[in-house]
Amino acid sequence: MTGHDVLRAHLASRWKLDDLQPVGQGLEFTVFRAVTPDGRPVALRLTGRRFSSNVNDPHVDARRLLIQEYRITRHLAAAGFPVAEPIELRLAEHDGEPDVLMSRYVPDDGGRIDGPRLGATLARLHRIPPPPLTPVAAEGTATPRVLLARVLRRWAEVGRLVGDWPAPPAASALAEAFGRVRTTALVHLDVRGANIRRCDGRVEALLDWSNALLGDPAAEFGRLIEYARYPENELDLTGIRDGYARTSPLPPDDDPALLACRLDAALMLALVFLSEAPDPLRGPAAADHARELGERFAA
Repeated sequence: MTGHDVLRAHLASRWKLDDLQPVGQGLEFTVFRAVTPDGRPVALRLTGRRFSSNVNDPHVDARRLLIQEYRITRHLAAAGFPVAEPIELRLAEHDGEPDVLMSRYVPDDGGRIDGPRLGATLARLHRIPPPPLTPVAAEGTATPRVLLARVLRRWAEVGRLVGDWPAPPAASALAEAFGRVRTTALVHLDVRGANIRRCDGRVEALLDWSNALLGDPAAEFGRLIEYARYPENELDLTGIRDGYARTSPLPPDDDPALLACRLDAALMLALVFLSEAPDPLRGPAAADHARELGERFAA
């Protein structure tokens, strides 16, 4: 039996589910679609190894991320925000079993994402009072501090993979810029096509809250600007800005916090293309772009 066959048998027996089909695979989770005994389609998010490490995130606890997913989506669903509403969270009782989050299955028509609608959705997210939790990605500290720490850490990691890598921007200047990031809103920080369920251009659900932090629009748009450089992320940045600005102020283009948050995102992407999913063209180009942002920040 394959690994998926074993999981199917386990889930079918324990949850009385039918028609289990794998629909997604990530670094920490596998996602299945299934049907409950009463005919409801559901999504199952399962942990693989509980602990893992990579150059971007050296200490990953998949169980903590799954518990966070449950708490955030329950909070946002209660506020009427489009998420995969959680149904039940079951943590493994025995070694070798996965932790499982069962959620409402949200259909997707595979069509174009409407940029202004996505922007309006993100503006709405940033107006909802955040849930009472410390996000896993905060690494036990405040958002400005974790952003500073991971920029310096990721800058050093890129330097181990790229020759003639310069010194990072001054830590004091980065700390001052990140200190401008307010922690008043829940920010997703992984908004891209793979994490958006859509229908007729509408956002039906925003998925995968593993990267979430308490932050502000500068933190969110820093990530969006860098993601929009890659067509597979399906982001109409101009449309997103237009939709956001209809109800909420955008971060100014010259905001030091926005540039610092772009640097954080660019370094993460450089490490993805240099190490996690090596790409001989994108890796060096992403590193050059991160270097350019670092130079712009230092200037």
